[in-house]
Amino acid sequence: MTENKIHTRQSAQEQVEKWQAKGEKIVFTNGCFDIVHLGHIDYLEKARNLGDKLVLGLNTDASVKRLKGEARPVVNEYARSRMMSAFEFVDCVVLFDEPTPLELIEMIKPDILVKGDDYSIETIVGADFVIAKGGEVKTIALVKGYSTTSIIEKIKSI
Repeated sequence: MTENKIHTRQSAQEQVEKWQAKGEKIVFTNGCFDIVHLGHIDYLEKARNLGDKLVLGLNTDASVKRLKGEARPVVNEYARSRMMSAFEFVDCVVLFDEPTPLELIEMIKPDILVKGDDYSIETIVGADFVIAKGGEVKTIALVKGYSTTSIIEKIKSI
């Protein structure tokens, strides 16, 4: 069952330490992933290909609401966690409720921190920490024309 990929912070930290002890490269990314679309799939697949294991920090429902507004998320955190864990290229899903994933990044200590190319390295939360630890920070080109907001707008117009 893919639910075993959904971790608490403690179990995520323990799992990552086991992977790192085997010399595996840990990639970390984060996001809301509300209404999964091709852009998400492409991004996560490319992120995973940068290393051996992909850890996904997933915003809680309360966090998504604060970021995106009262009507969001469309899909609740349990369902989003299950969907993300079902993807073969996602190895670990862990929820976070803070305004940024910095605490989670500092706990996971990834080898590679990844965000979409709508960010610059200088604006990626946790970049300084990862670089100071000898890791890398990368951006991935996003698939143009795909966003949860545009999907919601299209549905509203029907």
